[in-house]
Amino acid sequence: MHIMVAEREGAYEAIPFSFDTTAETLSLEGEDYAIVGAIHVEGRVLPTGTRYRVEGKITCTKSFDCDRCLKHTLEEQTHEFIEEFSREARPGDVVNPIENDRLVLDTVVRDTIMAAQPLAKLCKPDCKGLCPVCGQDLNEGSCGCDTFVPDPRLAVLQDFFKDNKN
Repeated sequence: MHIMVAEREGAYEAIPFSFDTTAETLSLEGEDYAIVGAIHVEGRVLPTGTRYRVEGKITCTKSFDCDRCLKHTLEEQTHEFIEEFSREARPGDVVNPIENDRLVLDTVVRDTIMAAQPLAKLCKPDCKGLCPVCGQDLNEGSCGCDTFVPDPRLAVLQDFFKDNKN
């Protein structure tokens, strides 16, 4: 995925772009999730004198098993990015290099998708998970199991009241 900028030298209008790629092309692999189908990238390149500012949006579909209820889930994701490209990097600059008059976006797209993945993979933000006693999916309804777990810091008090009854 690259955008040629050689023929645009000196022009200051935005350069629109749009393309599709795949997770395999980007070497985008998660241990416990997968990006399925096409990854759509669109945006524009803004010449800013000696640099180019790339603004864009990435749309993809993530496939995973929910961490709480274990249901297989497909989630549409949209990630925005803004990156700077330059032919000459100055000391302390954090910019991407322009390679042979091309802005190469592979690394930008891969890093944006990977950095945007949450630590917990949930089918929905308020997923209730599974009953710890019987394994019922609590999103589908209550199972009626006694799931009370006493606070271990107060366990000593529970024994205290048992001894005083005698």
